[in-house]
Amino acid sequence: MVVEPIPDAPAAVVDTGEGRALAVADYHAGLESHLRREGVELDPADEQRREQLLSLLAESDPDRLVLLGDLATSIGEPTGEERAEIEALLEAVSVPITIVKGNHDGEIESVVGDQRDVTVTDGEGTRIGSVGFAHGHTWPAPAVLEAEIVCVAHEHPVVRLEDEVGGARAERVWLRGRVEPGPFRDHFGDRLGTVSAEMVVFPAFNDRSGGTWVNVEGRDFLSPFLPAGLADGEAYLLDGTRLGPYQRL
Repeated sequence: MVVEPIPDAPAAVVDTGEGRALAVADYHAGLESHLRREGVELDPADEQRREQLLSLLAESDPDRLVLLGDLATSIGEPTGEERAEIEALLEAVSVPITIVKGNHDGEIESVVGDQRDVTVTDGEGTRIGSVGFAHGHTWPAPAVLEAEIVCVAHEHPVVRLEDEVGGARAERVWLRGRVEPGPFRDHFGDRLGTVSAEMVVFPAFNDRSGGTWVNVEGRDFLSPFLPAGLADGEAYLLDGTRLGPYQRL
């Protein structure tokens, strides 16, 4: 399996054919400071997020860290607590980092500066070996879609699970299925070559960031190519439990 989720963690080890990467999505540094401005008081969790990610890096021993979009929470330039959290994280990571820009990373370069071994891609994503990486807020580049596997984020997918007595809870999930070429071919036309990839939609690393309820009728996806671009999509809990087709849950 090219993308191997780490049990009980919103992270996966990805074999790109050119090395092993630890990939995580939607870190949303500084989220608590943004919620505070909206009147929601939560204890800061920057240290817990950083320690969790550093622990996963130590456990998986990858060649590279791929941050699959929305490392930041600000749309513009990160400042204050958010900027400090990003800077502390980048300084603590000892392997090369690829930041795939998301819709919240518009000015992430202002934080990265000239740090060694940190690469920032544009919004269409990037290809590393046999794997394409894109955040998912816009259409991935044709080269990303022509990879063997496509990793995207942005949705923060969650499922609503009910028990026998009517109680309900939300759980973060992975979505996996085939790339359905039709929507992408309609968008790109002759620019798109052969597409026969698997798609993996990553859960949000930040468990406070909310998400798309993928099995609740009337809840729309955020990405311009989902759900139409994902065929035979199945949901998996973070502990590895296979829930089956997410639309039938």
